[in-house]
Amino acid sequence: MITKEMTITDILTRYPETLPVFERHGLDCYDCQIAEFEQLEHGASVHKIDIDTLVWELNLRVKK
Repeated sequence: MITKEMTITDILTRYPETLPVFERHGLDCYDCQIAEFEQLEHGASVHKIDIDTLVWELNLRVKK
């Protein structure tokens, strides 16, 4: 299960199938140097994305 406290790199390493969700929201954080340290919640707030929606979509993608 993906949580807002997880780092972006951790999510993409464990669940590479989530990449399209990041791309759809314009989150190119996976290509950023701080992705290894940046929590999902911080990345979402910087890009003004609702964290609850993002977490829901990421987990939905993992369940497919």
